[in-house]
Amino acid sequence: MPVIKKDKSARVFAKATSWRFFATCDTILLSWIFTGQIGTALRIGVTEVATKIGLFYLHERIWDKLSFGRTYTQENNEVIVHDKHYRSVVKGASWRFFGTLDTMIIALLWTGDYTKALAIGVTEVVTKIALFWLHERAWLKIKWGKEERVLDETKVAAQVNFSTVKATTA
Repeated sequence: MPVIKKDKSARVFAKATSWRFFATCDTILLSWIFTGQIGTALRIGVTEVATKIGLFYLHERIWDKLSFGRTYTQENNEVIVHDKHYRSVVKGASWRFFGTLDTMIIALLWTGDYTKALAIGVTEVVTKIALFWLHERAWLKIKWGKEERVLDETKVAAQVNFSTVKATTA
């Protein structure tokens, strides 16, 4: 039976938490630039910590189930998953949609100003996609938190097209 490495929940949580640290710093900086008030920027950033960790965790769990932008190779009875760069870009863009909406709502609640909330959200689209791509590519290099699962080929046939799995020799 082939074996595949999947992310454990602890890995997903660590990944979400590390992303939130970098993303919150970005949000605070942008909020400070557009509001001119460090107190308001900190309130926006701190509020986001609570909302975004949960949203990001759900986003990761959904994307873990999708095979879009993934290739598979088989080495010594183990299926190895390879994420393509475009998968990281599309994944980042899908997260940005929900993340930006959340940011704009939070910024609006703290500033009461639609133009500032929109400015923060629109600018964040660019900065966060770039930061997310870097974060995603870094986590692909980290081996911690992956577990091996034996695959039942009859159940997994719908998820992984084994005809596209390239067998390699060690």
